Amino acid sequence: MSNTRRYIIDEQGERIGVLLDLEEYQQLTRLTLPDAELLVGLSEAELQALAYSALAPAEQNRLDDFLARNADGQLPEADQVALDHLLHYVDQLTILKTRARYTLAHHAGTLSSS
Repeated sequence: MSNTRRYIIDEQGERIGVLLDLEEYQQLTRLTLPDAELLVGLSEAELQALAYSALAPAEQNRLDDFLARNADGQLPEADQVALDHLLHYVDQLTILKTRARYTLAHHAGTLSSS
């Protein structure tokens, strides 16, 4: 950001306003949250990593095992509970990945419209 800020000062010498150059204004307005689904505070590289993340291999193997045994009707109740928790975790990961992709798309649209 540039440092070409000018302050509006009242009669007592108190700063009551600020004038920004257009570039600084545009950068600051991009920082506001127009949408609660946007992920903030992450770099583009971090958002990319998150958007393309996957379940850890050990957890994916565990999920595959649970699903196969569940399809065969051989899943005990305790494992059914574990499967439900794991599916909830997968759902949350999917939501987070989608929000990362959404944020990346928002940044791309914001940058191309500037």
